[in-house]
Amino acid sequence: MGAWWMWMVGGLVLAILEVVAPVFVFLGFAIGAVLTGAVIWLGVPPAAWMAGSLAANLLVFAVLSLLAWLVLRAIFGLPKGRVKIWTSDINDN
Repeated sequence: MGAWWMWMVGGLVLAILEVVAPVFVFLGFAIGAVLTGAVIWLGVPPAAWMAGSLAANLLVFAVLSLLAWLVLRAIFGLPKGRVKIWTSDINDN
């Protein structure tokens, strides 16, 4: 593909979407897109395998996004065995 900047712009758009709609899903995709763009730009070993193949690009993007999401979940997720309990409602005065 060679268009590393398209992955970077896509990652930026997904990061902005995460800020607008904070659902803790788009951030993993944003990191995956930026990392995919970095792989192509820096020319690390998977870049040669990804060249010219949309399927290979999407596979690398999916794997990197999944890894990013798992890392974010491990760092920022709830501690194991705990359930979040809401003690107040947004409509309470």
